[in-house]
Amino acid sequence: MVDLTPNPSFSLTICLTYPNRAGMLASVTQAIASVGGQLGEIMVVEKTRKIATREITVDAASTEHAEQIVQAVSEVPDVQILNVYDRTFNLHRGGKISVNSKIPLKHQSELAMAYTPGVGRICKAIASDPEQVYSFTIKSNMVAVVTDGSAVLGLGNLGPEAALPVMEGKAMLFKEFAGIDAFPICLATQDTDQIVETVKTIAPVFGGINLEDISAPRCFDIEARLRQELDIPVFHDDQNGTAIVTLAALTNALKLVKKSLEDVRIVINGAGAAGMAVARLLRKAGAGAIWICDSQGIISTKRPNLTEQKQEFAVDASGTLAGAIGNADVFIGVSVPGVLTPDMVRSMANKPIVMAMANPIPEIQPELVVDDVAVMATGRSDYPNQINNVLAFPGVFRGAIDCRASSITVNMCLEAAFAIASLINPSDLDREHIIPSAFDERVAPAVAAAVQRAARQDGVACH
Repeated sequence: MVDLTPNPSFSLTICLTYPNRAGMLASVTQAIASVGGQLGEIMVVEKTRKIATREITVDAASTEHAEQIVQAVSEVPDVQILNVYDRTFNLHRGGKISVNSKIPLKHQSELAMAYTPGVGRICKAIASDPEQVYSFTIKSNMVAVVTDGSAVLGLGNLGPEAALPVMEGKAMLFKEFAGIDAFPICLATQDTDQIVETVKTIAPVFGGINLEDISAPRCFDIEARLRQELDIPVFHDDQNGTAIVTLAALTNALKLVKKSLEDVRIVINGAGAAGMAVARLLRKAGAGAIWICDSQGIISTKRPNLTEQKQEFAVDASGTLAGAIGNADVFIGVSVPGVLTPDMVRSMANKPIVMAMANPIPEIQPELVVDDVAVMATGRSDYPNQINNVLAFPGVFRGAIDCRASSITVNMCLEAAFAIASLINPSDLDREHIIPSAFDERVAPAVAAAVQRAARQDGVACH
């Protein structure tokens, strides 16, 4: 299944020149529209009585679509294309993050304090009292974003180098949304023991560990072992971040349709890290009936060789996703594009809630079932109700680091979800507004405060 909707991921800028006469720009924009390009900003680079040079931003649906757009523009009479560049590649060129000094080094005295000999006094102070590392180093505000590149986005096992752009992006989000310094750590191993030992070895630098894009089922073991063996927060965002935001969205969606979490039947498609974590957090929140489907259908007690994680949610029923979803109240997709059909949605219970979060192409395109669902959510920014992990992890780490939590508890995740949900006023709640925007500045502080309260309740706050 191919999504033909233009989006910023395939945005390009076309620099072109043409005779400065009436109708030329209209001819260019018409050519772009004729092949389905979506116009963005149009900038004048130079304009004289004879010529006009402009940069035109256009969103495409794919690389091939972008080429079609350029070809269409090039065929407009008297138009000369000077340059075309891919805006996404340009944004990443040279990397997206850097390390900057917090203090100036312009005088000998400053150098003597920041480095030798003055820094030796700080080293000795920390050696005498290791807790001082939080006061006098970056540890108090630094998170490691750790991956092995085995499950990069929805692209699969691409390795550590190919995972680096994602981890850089994650570090940007930490900084922009919570003021946390973060650094990407892409490991050249996919051995569970080596990953655990490596993270333990580098842990003295960091106040928290964010695990990212590590394939299931190894991710479960890695997170569990690191949580047990480290005294700083460890958070696997693909599991817990997804679960927190999903619970937040579902909490408000259920209010809208006047159903309770305890009474609805939930079908989750996808039994990887995200699917299992969502199921666990929903169960902790009070969900009763949860059926999980994987590529072989319903995770049933009748199936042999289930992993430990799948055994936890095995049910007595068996069959396909189509069979599981009949009369279900909620569908949560953390799987692959196109697996949910309009007929399946129409077989659900009254006022169905569909959260199709496969990215970039959801389990079902929202426009196919707009009249058949009470609430629709996806993982995309170009549809309402985006289930975006950035609503959770910056605030979770901000709260955990600020109270010096030794771990992330289930209660902290629950309270983070309820804090996110609470930001939607009852008067503003509707089918296209069940979750705050990723750019809502209230989110990270609200989540951080809730996480700190829960940490203190659970006795894991050290500050």
